[in-house]
Amino acid sequence: MSTLMVSVSGIRGLIGNGLEPQIIVKYSSAYADFVGKGKVIIGRDARISGEMVKSILVGTLIAKGLDVVDIGICPTPTVQYMVKTLNAQGGIAISASHNPNEWNALKLLNSTGQFLTPEENKLMLENLEHSQKTYSDWQKLGKLSSFEEGLKIHVEKVMQLPIVDLDKIRKRKFKVLVDCVNGAGVYVIPELLRKFGCEVIEMNCEKTGIFPRLPEPLPENLTTTMKAVVESKADMGIVVDPDVDRLVLITEDGKPFGEENTITHIVKYVLRKKAGNVVVNLSTTRGVDDVANSLNCKVFRSPVGEANVVLKMKEVNAIIGGEGSGGVIYPELHFGRDALAGIALTLQHLADTNKSLLELKQELPQYYIAKKKIDIGSNNPDEVMQQIKNKYATEKVNADDGLRIDFDDHWVHFRKSNTEPIIRIITESKTFEMSEKLSQKYFEQIKILLDK
Repeated sequence: MSTLMVSVSGIRGLIGNGLEPQIIVKYSSAYADFVGKGKVIIGRDARISGEMVKSILVGTLIAKGLDVVDIGICPTPTVQYMVKTLNAQGGIAISASHNPNEWNALKLLNSTGQFLTPEENKLMLENLEHSQKTYSDWQKLGKLSSFEEGLKIHVEKVMQLPIVDLDKIRKRKFKVLVDCVNGAGVYVIPELLRKFGCEVIEMNCEKTGIFPRLPEPLPENLTTTMKAVVESKADMGIVVDPDVDRLVLITEDGKPFGEENTITHIVKYVLRKKAGNVVVNLSTTRGVDDVANSLNCKVFRSPVGEANVVLKMKEVNAIIGGEGSGGVIYPELHFGRDALAGIALTLQHLADTNKSLLELKQELPQYYIAKKKIDIGSNNPDEVMQQIKNKYATEKVNADDGLRIDFDDHWVHFRKSNTEPIIRIITESKTFEMSEKLSQKYFEQIKILLDK
């Protein structure tokens, strides 16, 4: 059975079982027809299959008459930033993000350097069945060029952000342990930290493209990294996923700072500097609301997914946004999740407050998220969702993406999967025990609905 997954952000699958050459040709041809003409920026993460995928992708785009600018191995946010900087008509980041070695993906970007909107994605997919029937003749083929300055430009822009005070950060002389899981972060994060005056201890920073552990930066995958932070007496640990759009922090005592806390502390810092609107997705912590409310600012929520967050940010003119997975979107730089921006804002927050990362964490609203999923078999997920909605019709319900129901002491978000017969249950409250108990309660309620 093919593992190919198609979503608003692009396609991903196992190499040899889902993301085969013919699939790459099929979707890149459709994307080329969507773009029409001009140039497309291509960059990839460090994984082994990236060169193969890139070769097929580049050949297809050139055959379609598009010029291709290859910016090499780099973070996905670098591809996004360079689409805008080089005035390209589109971009493709070759990366399966936090998925293991055997996966790869095409992340499709529009002319603004952002993921295709749902409407743009629909337009592209309409080309799918016809796009391989038309290619350019020999006189109208596209051209391939390389641009090796992309990472340098991205780093320079981060360091030149008006909110960044380089001298102040450098005076703190932070000692940082950085874990790049041998991904694209190796090519930029240690260097960025050294430019900020940090003493850098590198871990999993080899340019092999082979992940030494499960690459998703969850606490259970970072036990060795967390231990190393304490052993090296570092001020903090910084972990990025293979394509460097997510930032995970580890406090000086070797404990997770918390992915939800990453976006919360950055929202707190940015809003203290300048009042404005905030956008996060429906599964992100209520801590963001508490922080924004304390500073008389508004929080708007979008469906899950970077493209959805960005759409809402533009709609409400937000000055900061992101997702609870450690994804920070700072429009002053560009509209995309960017760990480089997250690192700069974190270092600046620490420098301005003269506090440790653990102290920053302790000052944030304390919430705990629990997650469960339930297999609904052959049941229609929309019908199940409707039954849940009916049950809680008198509560504060948001149905933009599944169902999020807000209560005084907790919230719950029910989301159906587009690839599996499951419903995800995400619950947040003030204690871990309560969140787990509530998750189980909602699990049992769905089970009763399924048994009827």
